[in-house]
Amino acid sequence: MDRERLAVIWLAKHAEWQRVRDLMAIAGWSVYEPERDAQGSGWAREREERLAGALAAQAAFGERQGEEADELRAEVRLSAASSRLVRVVAGRTGLRPSEVLAQLAERIVVGEDGTVSVPPFTPSL
Repeated sequence: MDRERLAVIWLAKHAEWQRVRDLMAIAGWSVYEPERDAQGSGWAREREERLAGALAAQAAFGERQGEEADELRAEVRLSAASSRLVRVVAGRTGLRPSEVLAQLAERIVVGEDGTVSVPPFTPSL
């Protein structure tokens, strides 16, 4: 942390300790009683709500990352002939070449002997 941030934190903590000291003096408490400190209890609830919200957002983010981890992004270099074929199909179907390749990949079949094939299909929007 930088010094400026540490100074701000120290000042906030110092101000809170002074607020608690003044509250105890005014109320005549010999021991701090958080359940009777309406302002402090309110702040504590707000902190807990923010923490719960942050944890929920972090969990949702982790879930999305888990789903995205199953996705594959690849840059593919095709021969000129294969590239022309993909572009022709893309032009006829109104798809982008990457969408044609994605549809091809979704239909891959792996045989028991390890052979890879794609059954005939018509790319669609």
